[in-house]
Amino acid sequence: MKVAYAILALCAVISLAACSGGGAGGSGAGTAAAATGPTGASFDQPASVEMPTVSQDGPSIDISHDADGYVIAHSSSAARLKFQVASGDMTYNYDLPNDDTPTVYPINMGNGAYRFRIMKNTDGNNYVELESVEDDVALSSEFAPFTIPNQFCDYDETSQCVQIARQVTASAANQGEAVQAVCEYVVDNVSYDTDKAQLLSTTTGYIPNPDDTLATGTGVCFDYASLGAAMLRSQGIPTKIITGYVSPGDLYHAWIMVYIDGSWHTGEFSVDPDTWSRVDLTFAASGSTEFTGDGTSYTDRYVY
Repeated sequence: MKVAYAILALCAVISLAACSGGGAGGSGAGTAAAATGPTGASFDQPASVEMPTVSQDGPSIDISHDADGYVIAHSSSAARLKFQVASGDMTYNYDLPNDDTPTVYPINMGNGAYRFRIMKNTDGNNYVELESVEDDVALSSEFAPFTIPNQFCDYDETSQCVQIARQVTASAANQGEAVQAVCEYVVDNVSYDTDKAQLLSTTTGYIPNPDDTLATGTGVCFDYASLGAAMLRSQGIPTKIITGYVSPGDLYHAWIMVYIDGSWHTGEFSVDPDTWSRVDLTFAASGSTEFTGDGTSYTDRYVY
């Protein structure tokens, strides 16, 4: 007999429209840094983008690529579906297409025991488990989940964001220059969409699309983060999408973190070598200074 579960906090579908374009300079703790030239080892563009192996054959929950940092789920139902990823005391709940489309989800909580579940909505916030798999994950690298596409960072070899990423990083001498080129392109070509933010403020389940953001030239914080991550990941640069809070104001927000072997410091960004460095494209694009200075702090909540 299947047991019904009430999923009260759908962490992966919280509206991120609350963030506004009213600040700039989300680097590290928000302290502006003196500009220095980008550094790092020689940057070599990948010949092709690294893509998950996706197939509709086999089980509804495919954990055969767990070492590569992702799991694939698919199912069909007339009802709303969720895909749950749990490890330790942390749980992520994602929307799962109900038309049997294979969807990639990151294994984003490091090595250890995981439980993956497909859940079907019965009524209200009540869900019943359709299938579950337990897995002891040993990642090939801590960067593995953050160098490939997933539901919130969707791209492939034909994506416009990948083509532009190749163009703007073609002359990069090192990883610092590659990150600089991508971030400057996003900041210069995407403006904050206040109307969209207002519309999304009363909805849940928003999933950004990098190419749509490029096509419209506008977006909210989740769009900035998704586009930046897609462009950087496609060029082999590990990039996390982070959602959480930024103060002052406890603003719910989205940003990215990058890991390179070099550095790049400006008034808006501070990327240091061999560590995860915060890059807030939304605030940088706004041109304001509200979110600079020692009083700014970020609290990570979810990682994709």
